[in-house]
Amino acid sequence: MMPKYFSDSDWRANLADFPVPISVENDPLLSKTLSIILEDKRVPNELGVELYRDASLPALASLADSIKMSRFGKNIFFNENLHVNTTNVCVLACRFCAFRRGARSEDAYSLSPEEFISRISPFSDIIDEVHAVGGLHPEWTVDNYVRIYEMSKKKFPHISIKSLTAVEVKHLSTKSGISVTETLRILKNAGLDSLPGGGAEILVDKIRDRICRGKETSSEYLEIHEIAHSLGIPTNCTMLFGTIESIEDRVSHLDKLRIQQDSSSGFQCFVPYPFLKDNTRLPEARLASADEIIRVISLSRIMLDNIPHIKAYRMNIGDHLASIAINSGADDIDGTVGHEEIMHEAGSETRVDYDGKKLARLIVSSGLSPVKRDSTYSSFKNIESEPENLTWSLPIVASD
Repeated sequence: MMPKYFSDSDWRANLADFPVPISVENDPLLSKTLSIILEDKRVPNELGVELYRDASLPALASLADSIKMSRFGKNIFFNENLHVNTTNVCVLACRFCAFRRGARSEDAYSLSPEEFISRISPFSDIIDEVHAVGGLHPEWTVDNYVRIYEMSKKKFPHISIKSLTAVEVKHLSTKSGISVTETLRILKNAGLDSLPGGGAEILVDKIRDRICRGKETSSEYLEIHEIAHSLGIPTNCTMLFGTIESIEDRVSHLDKLRIQQDSSSGFQCFVPYPFLKDNTRLPEARLASADEIIRVISLSRIMLDNIPHIKAYRMNIGDHLASIAINSGADDIDGTVGHEEIMHEAGSETRVDYDGKKLARLIVSSGLSPVKRDSTYSSFKNIESEPENLTWSLPIVASD
């Protein structure tokens, strides 16, 4: 059965019919923001910064949740997917990355097409997406990925391939001596279905120069995604926050994404995730608190008026915060994952053994309705589920 809210094209009209939350109605800043949105205007950067700094979190989350509800009702989307990293060998050494290895490291690996297939095989009957990213291998060209994708599609034609960050595409283009457009065209013909959007970090070059020197520039990230969109390849977009960036940098990042979406219209989901400090080389990072994580997700839903979906990436923020986030503006909780290395190398402890039923119970326990989707948000199925028996531990003060 198709969910009631499967398209968000009329979301402003829906929002106008909703009762205004009391917390929003009683807050002049948020009331002003709601009026701007209902007038079909864009929340300006200056107001975005003010909302982040001054709005109460419950009221900010209430407005973001109302916008989410106006788009998709109580539906929260997930898919059954598997993460497979192609290689951890990388020519770069980004300061925030705990995943990267040098070619001579004892635990360096580079999967052959056959090994890639063997990672998928145990899950092939239950997943419909493989999420595949990796390092910038010093020797791999576009041909390596053509072989991986072609073999995967031949073996598992029903599984969508969501693969390659923008910097991986740029690297393959350079190593292969062809344009980015030709690189993506070749990969699409081999079986690439979408790009996951990773590697955006913060789209402010002075910050990128300090945390990921050598990666693509902000404009290159956006240009590569624009080229993908022009070829009919949908993409996600991301933001890594909680390193050394300012609030103004975060808001600027959101603004650049929505401007790009105005032009190319191919971003299907925005995925914000906080920096995890463990096992990385960025001691000056200002780690995001739980309050900040929810605040970023809520503000993203308010500012990104033209990007349909906002994801609560539970591999990074965990189940507890994800359950709060889907009541604070996020409408997607990612997928079953099955296996994940990049976030877990950096310190994530989120379980990866959830199946679709477990994810559905998590969503129901948050008072919402689970909807299984495909990789490109083009097929949907309502899932019936009982609430999960969740218990969140709280600090207890011991008495003598």
